[in-house]
Amino acid sequence: MEPLLIVLLFANAVFNAVVWPRFYPRIAKDPRARDAAGKPTPFLIVHTVLIAVALVLALASVIAAIAALVS
Repeated sequence: MEPLLIVLLFANAVFNAVVWPRFYPRIAKDPRARDAAGKPTPFLIVHTVLIAVALVLALASVIAAIAALVS
């Protein structure tokens, strides 16, 4: 069971680290990302937070997988 957990944690980390950041350039270029004054809109802020959370989860998954490997 533990090897499966380790593989799933690493797979989760790779997925989050590879897939989510690729959305940011498209989100930043989207017309809904900034208002008429050039300020970030909730659309940009929410998507940026989602990407940041995905990257934090990727890091946590790597740390947990390494801890499981070491133990």
